[in-house]
Amino acid sequence: MEERNFETDAIRTQSERTSFREHSVPLYLTSSFVFEDAEQARALFADEIPGNIYTRFSNPNNTELVQKLCLLEGTEDGIATASGMAAMYISMASLLKSGDHVLASRSVFGSTHQILNVIFPKVNISHTYADLADPSSWESKIQPNTKMIFVETPSNPALDIVDLEWLGKLANQYNLILNVDNCFATPYLQNPAKWGAHLVTHSATKFIDGQGRVIGGAVLGKKELIKEVRFFARHTGPSMSPFNAWVLSKSLETLAVRMDRHCQNALELANYLQSNQEVLKVKYPFLASHPQYELAKKQMKHGGGIVTFEIKGGIERGRKFLNALKMLSLSANLGDTRTVATHPASTTHSKLSDAERLAVGISPGLIRISVGLENMQDIMRDIDQAISNSAL
Repeated sequence: MEERNFETDAIRTQSERTSFREHSVPLYLTSSFVFEDAEQARALFADEIPGNIYTRFSNPNNTELVQKLCLLEGTEDGIATASGMAAMYISMASLLKSGDHVLASRSVFGSTHQILNVIFPKVNISHTYADLADPSSWESKIQPNTKMIFVETPSNPALDIVDLEWLGKLANQYNLILNVDNCFATPYLQNPAKWGAHLVTHSATKFIDGQGRVIGGAVLGKKELIKEVRFFARHTGPSMSPFNAWVLSKSLETLAVRMDRHCQNALELANYLQSNQEVLKVKYPFLASHPQYELAKKQMKHGGGIVTFEIKGGIERGRKFLNALKMLSLSANLGDTRTVATHPASTTHSKLSDAERLAVGISPGLIRISVGLENMQDIMRDIDQAISNSAL
């Protein structure tokens, strides 16, 4: 097939039409599938022929979603999961064993910290954190039993950027699996596999869905690695429902259009906040003041839909700011059409210690804004009045 552009693949990649000749792919709400005869059943279970057996293993809606994501990310294979954290967990647990070691970015999502700090030690899987701001230290932290490198870029919520090309070369040099959480960027803005990632993980709940409707995740990557991930998922059951897969496949059809607007609004908001005298600092990948601005421009199409800032007055002012908002939603989610304000220190990263939060750039008064698709004047008006009305 002739190579097509991102938007076309996202819209025109569909499951095969049924005899009803539907234009929109139907929902396959069935737990199981029937076999033509005993020989077909045997061949399906022996993996000799493709086909559906049981929705925990595969379903036409899930298959369509994965095919789209693989095309958009430039990966060989993939699997859809019930949630983003299911994707993060099985992308590691399926490929690690007792005695293995993970080198991870210190700046990862709060629940990913819990996997590394609390869950994996129970099965004798250890980890070491490395700082995105100090790339020279990474190689020295690789141990003889290191099996995987895990990073988020941009990170949540500090918006730190890691050089994927450099990290891909480092992983290959030491025969390690590079696993990249691409949730904030989405396949539209960044393709980690292009730079050397072996696995790409997603919380599809965020920008991929984009409307706060369903939970989902995905693990994409090298065929031989996904084979292990699929075996693990098949026998432990973190499968995505056909309905959620159907919704997310539809969501991908508008991902490019939505992300263009998210990024446009976010850059405008970042510039505004940077000029506001009540704001101490602003962080956004496509602001020239971002410490990895050039790197972000190299490996991302746009800067994404997340802006973080710290308002004068610390945590007390930050809470007053949140309480003063009239239109913006207060929620722990992100990537929605609706603009969302979050206080990471007391919500998404509350299980970390004060020292751990500071180490990943989460100060007590940090505010994370997931910039939505509303008219920018309305977003700015609400934020401006909240800043004014939260003065101590």
